[in-house]
Amino acid sequence: MKENMTFAWIASWFALVGQLLFFLIVSLLTGNWMYAMWSFVVSMAAGVPSMIRTWQRSKVIKAGKEDASDPIS
Repeated sequence: MKENMTFAWIASWFALVGQLLFFLIVSLLTGNWMYAMWSFVVSMAAGVPSMIRTWQRSKVIKAGKEDASDPIS
């Protein structure tokens, strides 16, 4: 089965940047900056690992090892 790396990159970028931008806008509209602070923590906790895993899987696919199930090992 072919992997959709485009969707993986979009989801990773949304987890990293999209949530932060959304809650930054909410913070601007409400004046409560706790939304932005907590969304930064969540964005980093969810976004950075997803970007790393997507990047590692892309490297594995480009190297021609598409049958490898876990790119970390």
